[in-house]
Order: sequence, then C-alpha cells, then structure tokens
Amino acid sequence: MNPTRVLVLNSGSSSVKYQLLHMPHGDRLASGMVERIGEDGGPADHDAAFKLVAGELTDDGVGIDSPELAAVGHRVVHGGTRFTEPTVIDDGVLAAIQELVPLAPLHNPANITGIKVARELRPDLPQVAVFDTAFHSTMPEYAARYAIDRQTADTYHVRRYGFHGTSHAYVSRAVAGLLAKDPSEVNVIVLHLGNGASASAVRGGVCVDTSMGLTPLEGLVMGTRSGDLDPAVVFHLARVGGMSVDDIDTLLNKKSGLLGLCGDNDMRNIGHRMAEGDEAARLAFDVYVHRVRKYIGAYTAVLGRVDAIVFTAGVGENSAAVREASLRDLGSLGIEVDTVRNALRAKTARLISAAGSRVAVAVVPTDEELEIAQQTYSLVEQ
Repeated sequence: MNPTRVLVLNSGSSSVKYQLLHMPHGDRLASGMVERIGEDGGPADHDAAFKLVAGELTDDGVGIDSPELAAVGHRVVHGGTRFTEPTVIDDGVLAAIQELVPLAPLHNPANITGIKVARELRPDLPQVAVFDTAFHSTMPEYAARYAIDRQTADTYHVRRYGFHGTSHAYVSRAVAGLLAKDPSEVNVIVLHLGNGASASAVRGGVCVDTSMGLTPLEGLVMGTRSGDLDPAVVFHLARVGGMSVDDIDTLLNKKSGLLGLCGDNDMRNIGHRMAEGDEAARLAFDVYVHRVRKYIGAYTAVLGRVDAIVFTAGVGENSAAVREASLRDLGSLGIEVDTVRNALRAKTARLISAAGSRVAVAVVPTDEELEIAQQTYSLVEQ
C-alpha cells in the first residue's frame, strides 16, 4: 500500500509550525508549533526545534520515521520567476532558493534551514517546496512590471511577485465550491486580512493581479507594515530625517500600519478602543478600511465582472466590523451585505451577502497547510 501521509512544515525565523495530514482527504492527524527558537526558554536552534517536532509526533503515535509518510511539504516564501509550481527539492533547487534570499531576507533563510534539517531527519523522503509566490506567477507582464528602467529592473529582479499565494489559491477555489461552480467559471476578489494582508484578483481560477509586490510590504495597510506609500517618503526620511536604510526598513515593516497609527496591531483591541471613543484607534480603522475599499474598486475594474468577494485570515474571518465597513455603500457595484449573516460567528465557509446581491460575499477560513499538503501529495503521487 502506498504511503498516504504528508508532513507540512512552516519554518519561520523563530518558530516551526507543523501539521501531519492523511491524504488525499486532508484529515489532520497531528499539529503543533515550536516557538521562541534561539530565545531564552526555547530550543537553541532549528535543529533542536525539529527534534522537538519529531518527539511530539512520536508521542502522538504518528512518528516522523513512519513508513506511512509519503513526503514533507515545505512552505517557501519566495520562488522568484523560476519556481511557479510545487517542486521536489534536490541540491540544485536548494541552491536556487538560497540565491533568492536577497528577495526575502527575513523568510527564505528560515525556510532553507527547515528543509535542511528535514532532509537530514528523513533523507529517504521526497521534500517538496511550495512557494508563496507561485499562485501569482500567472499575472500578465503589465501587472507584474514596475515602470522603472527595464535593464535595472531585470538586473536586480525588481518586479511584483505577490505573496500569501497558498491562501489565495485555496480560498478562491473554496468560494467557487461554495457557489457550486467550477473555479474556471468564477471571478473572485480575495481579501486575505491578517497581521499581514493582501488582496488578489482571480479570473477563472487564475491570478491576474495582487497587492503585494517585490516584497510583502506593498499594498494593504497591515498590522505593522505601511502598505502603499509614495516612494519619495524613503528619500525624505533619509535626507531630512537622517535615517539610514535599515532604520527606514524597520519603520515601514515593523513600526507602521495599525501599530504605527495607534500603537496597537490587534484589530480586536482597536475595536474595543473605538467603542470607548479612542480617536487614534478610529483613525487607524478608517485608514485600514479605506485601503481595502480602494483595492476592491481597483480589482472590480481589473476583472470587469466580479462574481464573489471573499474574506479570509484572522481579521477577515473574525471582524464583522471590517467586512461591513469595507463594503458599505457599494450597492452600485452589486455588492450588498446581510447585516445579520455578517454578524454571525462561525468556523465554516459561509455567504454573508444579502439575498439578491449580484456579487456574492463570503467568509472562507483559509487552510494554507492543507493547500501545501494537497500540492505536495499531487506531485509525489504521480
């Protein structure tokens, strides 16, 4: 009997998330997370963290040495223009992912470490890289290009790549199922709203535009990231503010967004503060929602016909206030939300649009681990 289990590993700079799934249906056998890698009270390094993962799996009776394990699927943030499909990892692939580190210096190194340790633990297993950027590789060139000198852009690989691809792929397909249609028949605007946030325009199951660009900094307002801003802000802060490139990088990635606007990057806390009349929290909320509305309008124009708008990730799945404010007064676009449906909390995919609304509005819990497992299993099963 062929092995049918896939271990999904998401190795971050200070944590390792894992799930073990039984394929092809995606039943979860085990899941967990090891945190604080390299910090006081945590494992010393990723090697130690993966040994903890292996121990936890053994304790659950589903050991990493099980003959039922078919493959290990790894989330890799940046695949550049080379990797547009799930890819079995060999030394050459690993070297190519290493070459992409300058495009994702905060993420790819941790992903690489996870791959190396997993290969050492199970050298006999296929290790598969599933790239965040892959789903967006179908963007037409006019959507992916920045309007800068072409030779400079090509030399330094400056273009729009997009991220959260596994989430956008999973959710755009799931909402088509919710509408009882094939993905090829549906045009969808996906709003992945978490601490990191991105939007995508998906035509017939294919991404044609997305809000994140060369890095995950572009686009929507996020928990700690600014999203879109005039590039000259960087020059101004350097020339007038005397800030270094690293200072500005830290400002825009770690001290901006909701945190920069009101000192808090948790939308739940911001909601509580708004209820108490906190003006800074209200402004942060309004800036956040305004940016989402702008992208909904832009992607409506890009797609021409929108069949569904879908909210996902932590904020998108749980904040009725964000969903309502983002879509308020968009009836002229065929978008109407049922306030009762929107207010209901549930962990399942559901429609929240009003009866008769031309555009379906849905909330779909994302499942990036299942998407990685499905892509991994489809590749190694062949």
